[in-house]
Amino acid sequence: MTSSVVMPGPGKRYDVVAVGHAIVDVLVRVQEQVLQRHGLPKGGMTLLDTAQTEALYNTLEPELETSGGSAANTVAGLASLGSSTGFMGRVCDDPLGRIFRHDITAIGVCYPTPPSPGGGATGRCLVLITPDAERTMATDLGCARDLGEDDLAPQLIQQAKVLYLEGYLFDDPGAKAAFRRAATMARHAGGLVALSLSDGFCVERHLEDFRTMLTEHVDILFANGEEIMALLQVDTIADAVEQLRQRPLIAALTCGAEGSVVLGGGLVHAIRPHPLTGVVDTTGAGDLYAAGFLHGITRHLPLEDCGRIGSLAATEVISHLGPRPAVSLRRLLHRELPRLALAPD
Repeated sequence: MTSSVVMPGPGKRYDVVAVGHAIVDVLVRVQEQVLQRHGLPKGGMTLLDTAQTEALYNTLEPELETSGGSAANTVAGLASLGSSTGFMGRVCDDPLGRIFRHDITAIGVCYPTPPSPGGGATGRCLVLITPDAERTMATDLGCARDLGEDDLAPQLIQQAKVLYLEGYLFDDPGAKAAFRRAATMARHAGGLVALSLSDGFCVERHLEDFRTMLTEHVDILFANGEEIMALLQVDTIADAVEQLRQRPLIAALTCGAEGSVVLGGGLVHAIRPHPLTGVVDTTGAGDLYAAGFLHGITRHLPLEDCGRIGSLAATEVISHLGPRPAVSLRRLLHRELPRLALAPD
């Protein structure tokens, strides 16, 4: 692999361990006017309180309820590819929390976080899908917002080749402290730290915190065009690429239908999108791209091949409704990219 990041050696029990919001997604198909009526910026994530979420929910006709959350979707994709994974995120002991816990453990993810001891409810995200397949999110974090340093599982982090952090948590002061502690643990144990910027509006709200995190703790960065331009305060992705190639990290920038750009060691790789017959729902596209990319990273594949696996995983998830794979990604990888499927664990 050509990069300036030193990959962790053997001896780690888990390929990727993630910290993120534990949320149940409620997916609904809507017209553009619904977003305008409720003041929801298209393609973004808006935080609502429980009363606001319930009021919006009552105007909708949900089509699917499924376990979600950005980092949780990524570890679900990794598990589907055959990677060993763990997850830390808060749910309550309520119906949605029990759905989330069942779903994530059933696919083989280690999930040691106990139910939240306080009141409140498990987080819920209303995912509004417009006819162009773009997803807009209205989120009530519930007890997921209470994630803090005490929720970290040190042994899980220390046994991970890669610690994956979800940028959405930057809206939670306690979670930011947990991020820094988790990143320090991972680094001291010889692991890598990966960060997803998650949302352009979130980046704008916490610009300096994200910049500090990137400089001090991050080895692998995931972002889309809007997010990386917000972070680096540039006008084009080309300008962002020029800045990033000077940094000692790996970066994977997703560009929708144009594919992705992968950087490392001063080199830039343009990755074409995997062939796709049609887009149904873009929910989870970035999450699953990260899953495929990290699957390749932990197998020491060249960065361009990591990007190809990421593109394959993203293509699968946008071909159907919902944020997680509908088929075995491991079997899909063997069929579509057999050379890459033979990489050793």
